Amino acid sequence: MPTKDVKVPAKNPGRSADLRRADASEGLPPDRPEQIRNVALVGRSGSGKTMLTEALLAATGAISRKGSIADGTTVSDSEPAAIHQQRSVALSVVPVGAGGVKVNLLDTPGYVEFLGELRAGLRAADAALFVVSALDDIEAATTALWAECQRARMPRAVVISRLDHPRADFDAALARCRRAFGDSVVPLYLPVRTGAAVTGLLGLLSGTVSEQRPDNPMPAFRNVDDAERAAAEAARSALIEGIIAESEDETLMDRYLGGEDIPPETLVSDLETAVARGSFHPVLPTSAETGVGLAEVLEVVTRAFPSPAERELPAVTELAGAPAGPLACDPAGPLAGEVVRTTTDAFLGRVCLVRLFSGTLREDSAVHVGGRGLADRGHEDHDSDERVTHLYSPLGSSLRPVPYCVAGDICALTKLGVAETGDTISGKEMPLLVQPWEMPAPLLPVAVEAASHGDEDALAKSLGKVAAGDPTLRVERNSETHQLILWCMGEAHAEVVLGRLRDQGVNLQTVEVVTPLRETFAAPAAGHGRYVKQSGGHGQYAVCDIEVEPLERGAGFEFVDKTVGGVIPGPFITSVEKGVRTQMQKGVSAGFPVVDIRVTLVSGKTHSVDSSDAAFQAAGALALREAAAAARIQLLEPVSAVTISVSDEHVGAVMSDLSSHRARLTGTTSAGGDVTEIGAEVPDQELLRYSIELRALTSGSGRFSRSYLRHEPVPATTARAAAKA
Repeated sequence: MPTKDVKVPAKNPGRSADLRRADASEGLPPDRPEQIRNVALVGRSGSGKTMLTEALLAATGAISRKGSIADGTTVSDSEPAAIHQQRSVALSVVPVGAGGVKVNLLDTPGYVEFLGELRAGLRAADAALFVVSALDDIEAATTALWAECQRARMPRAVVISRLDHPRADFDAALARCRRAFGDSVVPLYLPVRTGAAVTGLLGLLSGTVSEQRPDNPMPAFRNVDDAERAAAEAARSALIEGIIAESEDETLMDRYLGGEDIPPETLVSDLETAVARGSFHPVLPTSAETGVGLAEVLEVVTRAFPSPAERELPAVTELAGAPAGPLACDPAGPLAGEVVRTTTDAFLGRVCLVRLFSGTLREDSAVHVGGRGLADRGHEDHDSDERVTHLYSPLGSSLRPVPYCVAGDICALTKLGVAETGDTISGKEMPLLVQPWEMPAPLLPVAVEAASHGDEDALAKSLGKVAAGDPTLRVERNSETHQLILWCMGEAHAEVVLGRLRDQGVNLQTVEVVTPLRETFAAPAAGHGRYVKQSGGHGQYAVCDIEVEPLERGAGFEFVDKTVGGVIPGPFITSVEKGVRTQMQKGVSAGFPVVDIRVTLVSGKTHSVDSSDAAFQAAGALALREAAAAARIQLLEPVSAVTISVSDEHVGAVMSDLSSHRARLTGTTSAGGDVTEIGAEVPDQELLRYSIELRALTSGSGRFSRSYLRHEPVPATTARAAAKA
């Protein structure tokens, strides 16, 4: 693909990246999907995605100069948590213009704990650039993501970054890419060195060298010399053979093997077709620092990656759930878009990034906002008819007013009352719901509480705002421990969530997570409840005798009346049961609910005047407490069925580690490829930080799911530590 044809717009005066809203629109947005490319930048943290984005912004004139991660001045990472951690923690949309095409770059976090933001970026994208550092190994998580994109047939290219670093080794990085991603990963260019520095790229198809000069963002071109041609011949042959193997022209390989010189335009056309359908993946050497390879990246993105009109759109349904028919990326079609990220700005209120799949969105449009399927995360199903008052094109945290947004483009809406990440934006006259994307389950519990009673309302309000923009966060008020639990993806995610709450002025503190244990009787016991009070006037009188015996696990609670002779009237028998049930909820030993017992009422006494419902409830509770004092109380802990997915190389380490978590292995199965699923039954207490431990054991590639199985007796060696203080 000859880079000479790339037209990078001349520089315009840059705008500060910390502006929330620009004063005016910078030109009209595209009016056809064919003029748009949506490209997600993915890769491990530190691979260079954000600085590549910054360099492309500067090269195309969207900003006057590149920012710095260390200084916290990049367009993508303006959030305080990102500046503090010096890595991306959220999805950022950064549009650049090249060759008359608007390229929406979706800079995604590379750290595995922000997988939800990454998936949101892939949902909004039609292709992906995998950014791989020329210095580092490729993580297993990146390889797994590549396989996931392959299953979805998402077009991909590989960018080998940081070639300016003294330790950069392009050949070694390329070898790592081919081992991780397969033989369809083939370089389109080779780096050209002047001394130790990479100063340009050799185009294997064009036969030209683009040289980058410090004083000019546009490369200069020259023909390859004989030495360069000879050194690149093997790579050129491999590239041509790879392209021909993907060609729909079955005669092309015979012609090539017969010695025919295939025209470059034929090869370029077949290359673009193969890249667009996701079966061929060019490798592009780059340096964000020197500008090497930036024009080549833009050329591949604009010429080989598909427009939104060429990609299959997600399924949609009517509000009642009936299929609504397939969507087409048509500006004249029914309005259908999806909120891929939600933030809250102190001045603009709720800001929603929307990928528009169909139709055209304009200011003052009446829209329907609908959300479904996240009730288990604390996001109740909701519907609302609202009006779009402001429409913007996002540039990181900056918002530039635009008059419209067409199908295939990404825009930002403000002041929508109920919109949350994952919601569908559709026409008021034809409400639709877009099938939600897969959300990773948060598995790290963090217990929080307001620092003071006065902060409780502020905590509740701020939690609602933070949760609206983060579907990977699950907010739970545990009904047994009464703790407020934030289920997060990991420690870094928890730090970001807590930071966002504190940034909104909430004073809170974290406390130890209490596992919701239960209590039961280990042996039969008897209890006598006597509640007698006389202080003048109407008194209280109730006496009851009960017998308690344990039941099988999961049997629940049984109450049996064996009184004879009417020693306790029928209504007061019910009162005794109420008192017993109330005491069971409060616990009889360590403050946890009592389960799996049968309580038999055998006798009692009443008073014709002083007996009452309240008195017999109190007597029933006293009787259960007395029985507990005479018996051995067994603590029960929740146990979950756990399924762990790991690559085969980590199976041994994971299974060995499980033995230290009091786990019982239930079996292993192959999940296809080199992935094994390990089944186990693990006490919930041992899973509190397991997401962190598994990530460390498997280099970030391990995943696990859990579901409640049953309660089991706590071993004597850990019962005292597990009980409440």
